[in-house]
Amino acid sequence: MSGYDTKSCNALEKPYYRPIEAALRWCGLIEQEALILTTVGNDLVPGPAMFPRWPCLRANAERILEATLNNELPYGRDGRTVSAGDQVAKHRITIRHSDLKSWMESFYPGQKPAFLFDEIERTTHTAINADSFRALQVERDALKARIEKAETAWKEQAAPAIKELEALKKNASQLATTERNTLLIIIASLCKYSEIDLNERSATTNVAQRTHDIGTPVSDDTVRKVLSQIPDALATRKKA
Repeated sequence: MSGYDTKSCNALEKPYYRPIEAALRWCGLIEQEALILTTVGNDLVPGPAMFPRWPCLRANAERILEATLNNELPYGRDGRTVSAGDQVAKHRITIRHSDLKSWMESFYPGQKPAFLFDEIERTTHTAINADSFRALQVERDALKARIEKAETAWKEQAAPAIKELEALKKNASQLATTERNTLLIIIASLCKYSEIDLNERSATTNVAQRTHDIGTPVSDDTVRKVLSQIPDALATRKKA
C-alpha cells in the first residue's frame, strides 16, 4: 500500500513484556520465541539446563527479575503497573516498554537492543541523545548544502578562465608543431645542400657524422627519428 511508513513502528516492540519475553528480545532470539516460551512455561527464568546454547537468555532474565525485586525496575500485573512490593503471580508479572527502556539506559548504557532502541539511538554514543544527534544531522545537511552551493559558484566563476587556459594550451601546441616543422625543413635544406639523399640508407650515417665533425655528436637512432619526420613536415608546409 503506497504511503505506508515501515519506520512508524517496530515489529519487535510490545506495550509490555513478561520477563522472559524481554530477555529473549534482549538476546536477539526473537525467531526462537515460540520454542522458548513453550519450554519456559510460567517460570520467570529458564532453568540452567534448558538452553545451554544461549546462556545469556537466563542471565538477562535474572537481571530483569532482580531489578524488579530491588525496586530498580517498575513492574505490573498484565500490563498495569503496581506499587513496589505488591504481590503478583509470576505468570502475570509484566514490565512496560518505557520502563524497561529507561532501566536499560540507566543500568546497561552499552546495551541497546533493537526492540527498545531505534536505529539512530543504537548508532549514537551514549553521551549524545537522539535529539542532539538529529540536530547534528540538520547542521551537517546545511553545511553540505553550503559546500555544494560554493562549488557551483566556483565552477561558474572559473569556467571562463578554464576556457581561456584551454585555448592557450591549444595555441601553444600549434606553435610548437609549426616551429618543429620549420626546423625539419631547415634540416632537409641543409641535407640537400650537403648532397645527402634522405631517401638513401646512408643518410642517417652521413648526418650523424656531420654532427660528430662539429663536436656535438648525435646518435644514429636520434638522427633516424628526426629524419623520418621530414616528409610529413614538408607535406604540411606545402599544403599551407
